[in-house]
This record gives sequence, structure tokens and C-alpha cells, in this order.
Amino acid sequence: MKSSLTAAALCAGAFLFLMGCSAGMYPSNQVPDQVSGRETTPRSISSDRDNSYFYYTEAQLEWRKGNLDKATSLLEKAIHDDPQSIYLKKDLALLYLQQKNDDKALAISMSVLRKKPDDVEALIISGRIFQSRKQNDKACKVYEKVITVDPTRQNVYLMLGELYMEMKNWSDALKVYTRLTDKFPESYPGYYYQGKIYLEQGQLDLAESAFKKTLEIEPNLEEPWFELVQLYQRQKKPELIEKIYQEFLQKVPDDPRALMGLGVCYSQQGQMAKAQTIFNGLGKRAQTDQTIIKNLLQYYVEPKNFQDAVVILEGMLSAAPDNSDLHYIAGIVYEGLQDREKALAQFKQIVPSARYYDSAVAQISLWYQEKGNFKEAIAYIQKAIQQTPDNPDFRLYLSTFYEESGELDKAVEAIQAGLKLDSENDQLYFRLGVIYDKMGRKADCIEAMKTVLKLDPEDAGALNYLGYTYAEMGQHLDEAEQLILKALKFKPDDGYITDSLGWVYFKKGLYQRALKYLEKAEKITQGDSTVMEHLGDTCVKLDKPQKALDYYRRALLKKEKEPKEKELTELQTKIHDLEKKGF
Repeated sequence: MKSSLTAAALCAGAFLFLMGCSAGMYPSNQVPDQVSGRETTPRSISSDRDNSYFYYTEAQLEWRKGNLDKATSLLEKAIHDDPQSIYLKKDLALLYLQQKNDDKALAISMSVLRKKPDDVEALIISGRIFQSRKQNDKACKVYEKVITVDPTRQNVYLMLGELYMEMKNWSDALKVYTRLTDKFPESYPGYYYQGKIYLEQGQLDLAESAFKKTLEIEPNLEEPWFELVQLYQRQKKPELIEKIYQEFLQKVPDDPRALMGLGVCYSQQGQMAKAQTIFNGLGKRAQTDQTIIKNLLQYYVEPKNFQDAVVILEGMLSAAPDNSDLHYIAGIVYEGLQDREKALAQFKQIVPSARYYDSAVAQISLWYQEKGNFKEAIAYIQKAIQQTPDNPDFRLYLSTFYEESGELDKAVEAIQAGLKLDSENDQLYFRLGVIYDKMGRKADCIEAMKTVLKLDPEDAGALNYLGYTYAEMGQHLDEAEQLILKALKFKPDDGYITDSLGWVYFKKGLYQRALKYLEKAEKITQGDSTVMEHLGDTCVKLDKPQKALDYYRRALLKKEKEPKEKELTELQTKIHDLEKKGF
């Protein structure tokens, strides 16, 4: 069977076709007389026209070798000696286009069109550039002109139709594909995309006819078969769905996608024995055939068709209960169905040697963390470490659980054990810095963050953390500003990094500038309590006590939901002091 039929694949040939029409062919009216064999008046061998043809032929040789820069240079010389040659210019435009130098390619093609407005190759080049720049209206106008000037350009119909579909201009797209099939009755892509548009518009009978016409012309295409399945699913016609799958499987008996679909179809009709026979076969094949897993992910898990995925997975696992890949996917599917208990049971059946074991451990750890069940989480991770002692990520998870349960010394020990396994693990160093910060070991925190930045100078989290730490300490404020500005280059819309910059300016005494960034941070974070407290502090400095009190009160309401005694007390004191002054 032929692979998936897409507009991009069909249209890719247009550019290659265009290159074939131009590159490598010096037009007959441009060939120097001595090359064409005609009688000539003797000329100097170094005449401009001779040079132009020499450079042109050398350029073609270099182009075919893939030496695009050299070919470009030679073509530029050819045009210098023969500046009126449209053909040379089109070749040069194609070369620029191939090198992704759209500006030069467009400039040359437009210069050709000024002399010859209906030049099809120049039009296509300009259309492709407009399309790549997402200037779809301009590209559509150009392609419309191409198929008016030269209606034989089948690929241009497809590119134009694709653009209209991308713009959801179904009416014009349908007109283009209809023109294509009127002109070329055997154009199966034209009928296929007509079917797609009819399906989009809910004209199911017309869609069915178009897909069937596609298969009549080219029965070995895969996609029209599956489009018919979707169509019959919308019409709730299981008997036709079954028929389509069976006809397709006569052509490709082992196709996983069709087998899965037929199995689901049988199960929906209550034909469980037939469904289980199919799923058993798929389960056994999945041990050695990775296309089974890929099809399951592509057509059921990624589109979040979890209900059908469960039916397939349960059937496959009954025949392959030891397949860890299937257990992992089943866990993801149950997670998608918000059945955490079943998801957890699936993840726990994955063996340490399986490729998804680390991911399963991460999923289980996250589940424990969300429940706040740190004791059980620590026991689970310790068991995972015993089974895979060389995995530094598991030490990171363990440190996180110790950290959140308040056992900071044990968290540090877990990180240090991880660093013995991987001394350049920037995530471990970052977590170590955070733990040191919680322990009040500021100097150690700073050293850990500096190590992260040695390993990854563009780590926005470490840049921000180090800069904010300096700001909190009131030290190295110029360096803090530069660190946070660098972090913002990598994450310009991060509200917490924006808050850090505002706080640096507060510490520098630049309160108006601080206010600007803190207000921006408050909008991005949607009223984070720390950001609002910073705004309150800034408003106090700007002699806006009533506004400061408002920010403090809003911050207190948020902090009371996740109370930290010290922070609450400090905030309550600020509010009390302003209220005592009559605000």
C-alpha cells in the first residue's frame, strides 16, 4: 500500500518539477552561435556571450555536485555578462531559494515578472516564498494566476488548494480541486481533497463518493480507506465500518491500524470473541513488532481516544501480560481517564529493565507527591534505587520527598549520592542549591547555583535564583541585575523572573522602575502573594500607603491558604503598622 497521502507530500514535487524545467537547460535562443552550429561572423573567444555560456555550464556542473555557493557565484557572473537573460535569472532565483535566501530569490523573480508578467516559473518561485512567509493571500493570488496562464500545472492546483484549506476557505479550495479533476479526470489527489472538504462541511454523501472515486483510481492508497471509516463512524454504520476494514485487510492483512479498528468495531457490536482473537494476535506481535506500539500511540493515545485505547490494551495484555511497554501505555491511558488507582497498578507492573521504567517511576513519584504521601513515596523510591542503583534521577526524586517532608539533611545526602553517580548533573546541583537556601546556607546555595551555570550558562532558573538571592541579601546588585536580565532573554514572559528584576530595582532604590516590573509580574502571575507583597513594599517607598495596604491584604488572603508562619507574621506586621497610622 502507498503511505499516507498528504498535501505537503503531493506539493513537494512542484518545486523539484520547477527546478527540472529550468536548471540545466540553456534555452535555444540563448545558446551561442558556435555551440548551435550556425554560420557566424568570427568573434573574439572572450566575448561577453561566450563568457556567459561558460559560466552557465560550469554553474550547472557545480549545482549537480551540490556546491551551491560556487554555482551561485558562477551564475551571478553569467548574468553579469548576459544581463537580459530571463532564464539565467530564474536559475539563480531557484538557487537562492534552495539556499533559503528568500529575499534574493524574491527580488530576482520579481525583476523577471516586471519584464515578463506571465512567466510561470517566476510566478511559482514568488508564490513559494510568499507561502513560506505565511503571506497566504499573496501566494493564493500568484497560484491562481499560474493555473490561469498554464492550466497544466497539476502541482500548483494542489499547492493552492492546500493553502485555501489551511485558511479554512473551504469554498475556494473545493473550486480549485474541482478545476483540477475537470482538467485531469485521473487526478486522485483532487478527488481525495474534495472528499476531505465535503467531510469538513458535513456533506457526507458527497464525501463518500469522492473517497470512493479516489480508491477507484488508486486503490492502494491508505488514507481514503480510513477516511471512509471516519465517515461511517459519524453516520453510526458499524456494518460498513466492518466491511471497509475487512476489504482493506484483504490487501494488507497485517496492518496494525486496521486490525485495531476492526477489533474495536467488533467489541462495540458485542462480538467479543472476534475482537479478542484480533487483540491476542496484536499483543503477541507487540513483543517484537514496534509498529504495534507506534500505531496504538499515534491513532488512539495521542488523539486522547482513551476509551477505545483501553479496549485494545486490555485485550492485548491478556495475551501479553509481561509486556512492560503495554503496561506503561495502559497507565498513561488510565491517567487520561482520571483513574489513578488503575494507572498506578499498571505502572507498578513495569520491570526495571524496561525502557519506560524510569518514566513509570517518575509518574508514580508524582502521584505520591500530589497526595502528600511522602513516607510511602520515600519507601517506593528507595526500593527503585535498590533495583537500579546507578540512576541519578531517582536520587533527585528521593531528595525532593525528603525536602518536602522537612528532612533537609537527608535531602542533601540523597543529592550528594546522585552527584557521585553523575558529577555534572545540573539538575542535581540546582536542587542542592534550593535545599541549601532552605537551610539558611546562603554561601553554599550560591556556590551550587554557580556550578549549575558553569554546566549550563543559559539555565534561566539558575540565573534567576542566583540573581534573586543576591537581591534578597542586598549584595552584588549590579551582577544580580545582569543575571536576571539574561534569564529574561530566555524566558521573557516569566512572571517570577520579572518579579526578581523588579525586586533588584527595589533594592537599588529605583522604586519607580521597580513598580513597572512588579506590576507586570503581578499581571503575568495573576496575583502571586510574594509579588503583591513586593508591590506593597514598593508603594510604601513611593508614599502610596493606601495602595500598599491593599496589596498587603490581598497577599495575606493568598498566603493564608498555604500558611508559612514566619511569612504570615511579617505580612501581618506590615498591615498592622499601616493601620495604626490610620490607613
